[in-house]
Amino acid sequence: MLLSTAAGTPEATTTAPTLKAVLWDMDGTLVDTEPYWIAAEIELVRAHGGHWDEEKAMALVGNALATSAKILQEAGVQLSVREIIDHLSHRVIAGIRRQVPWRPGARELLAELASRGVRCALVTMSERNLASEVVSALDSEYFEFLITGDEVSNGKPHPEPYLMAVERLRQRDPLLTARHCVALEDSIPGVASAVASGVATIAIPHAVPLPEDSRHTTWPTLAHRTYDDVTAVLLSHAAPTGAAL
Repeated sequence: MLLSTAAGTPEATTTAPTLKAVLWDMDGTLVDTEPYWIAAEIELVRAHGGHWDEEKAMALVGNALATSAKILQEAGVQLSVREIIDHLSHRVIAGIRRQVPWRPGARELLAELASRGVRCALVTMSERNLASEVVSALDSEYFEFLITGDEVSNGKPHPEPYLMAVERLRQRDPLLTARHCVALEDSIPGVASAVASGVATIAIPHAVPLPEDSRHTTWPTLAHRTYDDVTAVLLSHAAPTGAAL
């Protein structure tokens, strides 16, 4: 189902929006799992007699897992899409259980947002089994809910994951719109998904460089970033038109 960015009753266009929610990508934004994914991909392709390397793996960062699995099939992996996703996910989960590689500043920002009453949700293309492992490693229940890759019809870069998150947030707050939300993303598909949903987007490049684009804000890191910094991005996003999304 394609969701609309116009759901709900918009607040007056002359009113500056209030930061009500932050939507977090996981891989590369909250945690640095990309090395785990890359190692699993290389191992799998080579086990099937194909060639895979870090450069090829980087091209998959941020994509829906089914999309990545089909590319790995083209590289010689003789497994079904479902089998490839399960194999890679299990390998990454094993890595997470050994050590959770938190991204700098992520947990600190989560804690501050929670202390200021900002709702947080996880919007990831990883499936629920992996996302749950990461969330359970946090020291508090910061995330109100998870939107995972196995729960959407269209993965990133399609806007559906973020539109679905906004709709879930609206169940408790019918006046909330995309205009009250900020997304945190590290990949090209992820940023495209968030921007297309109408949510103010902060790109934090990590594994893959991101092109400059006036439609999103770029930060080099989440370290030392605060509620006030996120709010400033929300207000800057709303300023050009002042229109509710």
